[in-house]
Amino acid sequence: MGNESGTWIMYGVEWDDPECLHTVDEAIEYIEQVGFLPLFKNEIPGFSLEERTVPEYWWSGDVEHDPWEWREIIARRGEIAYGKFFDKKAGFIAKEWVPAFVNYRRDGYDFDALWEDGKASARQRKIMNLYADESEGSEYFSNDLKARAGFGKGGEKGFDGIITGLQMQMYLCVRDFRQRKNKMGEAYGWPIAVYMTPEGIWGYDYVTSAYSEKPDETASRIARHIADVYPVATPGQIRNVIGRKPGERK
Repeated sequence: MGNESGTWIMYGVEWDDPECLHTVDEAIEYIEQVGFLPLFKNEIPGFSLEERTVPEYWWSGDVEHDPWEWREIIARRGEIAYGKFFDKKAGFIAKEWVPAFVNYRRDGYDFDALWEDGKASARQRKIMNLYADESEGSEYFSNDLKARAGFGKGGEKGFDGIITGLQMQMYLCVRDFRQRKNKMGEAYGWPIAVYMTPEGIWGYDYVTSAYSEKPDETASRIARHIADVYPVATPGQIRNVIGRKPGERK
């Protein structure tokens, strides 16, 4: 998605294009095939869901054909991670590749260890403490997470940026999008993000199963995979997709 002269432009394909993804199941199959995929167009040509779907269907509200609706379905099914994983923008990581991204992006650190080594902020800790204090599998609506962690009016600032950072470091992902409910149990408003830890979805042992590998070796493995799937990508473009370890500058 680009902005040309103040107008947002969607890049995609025609319905009858061989590369077109027509349904959410086709999208899931493709994501699992390539391993990971940004939601929107980026510097690697063709490396996004946007560029493999029909532009006119985006934000149409047609659950069968609208890729914006698909992201909710994909997150809800729990076989593919969804969140702001690519240069602070949204995308998907197939379950098979979650341990690799976790190992590299966390630099081998569980959050508690990251905090103890002085590599996490106090605002990050306020959010992650909620998951540590609850049972495994805890999930929070974004508004509830914000309030319970002490952000908002009269409290901490920068909630959106902190949440994005925790997703980039693979400590949180979007588990679902749901409407809130009033006191009568009736749903209302737009669906909002529900956040969960990867461990809460797939279990600690699976999510951390690449910890035995050096993070830089994991990054090389991810880079080789991107180069195989998208040979047009340059080393610099691949580096931007892989992302940086905590504290590493771009």
